[in-house]
Amino acid sequence: MNILILSGSPRKDGNTELLAEAFAKGAAEHHHVEILSVHNYNVNPCLGCNACFKTNGVCAQKDDMTFIYEKMIQADMLVIASPVYFYGISAQLKAVIDRFHNPIRDTFHIKKMALLLVGAASLPELFDAILTEYNLCLKFFNIEDAGKVLVRGVKDKGDIKNTDALNEAYKLGYSI
Repeated sequence: MNILILSGSPRKDGNTELLAEAFAKGAAEHHHVEILSVHNYNVNPCLGCNACFKTNGVCAQKDDMTFIYEKMIQADMLVIASPVYFYGISAQLKAVIDRFHNPIRDTFHIKKMALLLVGAASLPELFDAILTEYNLCLKFFNIEDAGKVLVRGVKDKGDIKNTDALNEAYKLGYSI
């Protein structure tokens, strides 16, 4: 399988990146895995102009989303990895996901999806809003949930190393 991890953290070597790398290491035992750090790409927010529906998926905006679409077309599985900012995914990742409002998504062959989230707060409902969106996407696109690693209470770089989350992510990746 080709597994694409979209990592939404702008913080290099941060907790989200470490979690994504642990998942990738486990999954790479059996599959081809690529981590794409979306903050390294210039992706504008969706304009909602619907031009892409009139041009066979060609977006009116000329940015790095074209490259990400190519990666999505090749993927069999998608992993979303993000820090939690105000109960949502990062703005960088949200811009990418919103740009899937494009008929090019009909060329994707994604059958499975996983979710890796890191949040500083320890509130029980910290991930509720993101999980609602995630589950709606699974249902709408008829994609199998491959699993989740949800980590609370990690704020500063490296805090995740003091939890079992990296091991959980590795195991989840390996089980795919």
